[in-house]
Amino acid sequence: MRFMFIVKSSHTGPPPPALVDAMHQLAVREITAGRMLYSGGLTPLAMGAQVRVADGQLRVIDGPFTEAKEVVGGYAVFELNDKQEALSAALEFMTLHKDLFPGWEGTCELRSFASPPG
Repeated sequence: MRFMFIVKSSHTGPPPPALVDAMHQLAVREITAGRMLYSGGLTPLAMGAQVRVADGQLRVIDGPFTEAKEVVGGYAVFELNDKQEALSAALEFMTLHKDLFPGWEGTCELRSFASPPG
């Protein structure tokens, strides 16, 4: 099964170097094992834009977005056996944050990819 991990947080600063190093080591291990297909961090909201449809109109809104409480800071796509394996991987990843980034709060959302019919 293919899963996307979406990491959200209200924290705006960069992660500490120890966390960056630990995440890199974890990513190398998972890529080498063939479980992580790709991953990436995202730039700050101020560098982004949104294209919205509201009231039948298209609008482009440049960042930052004042209504954003939690922001997607990064993502990873994994090929795993099942949801339990995905939960184990997410728990390991989030434990790095808990241990190496005191005060950080966030969420790692797991979503499996929908398969096309047939």
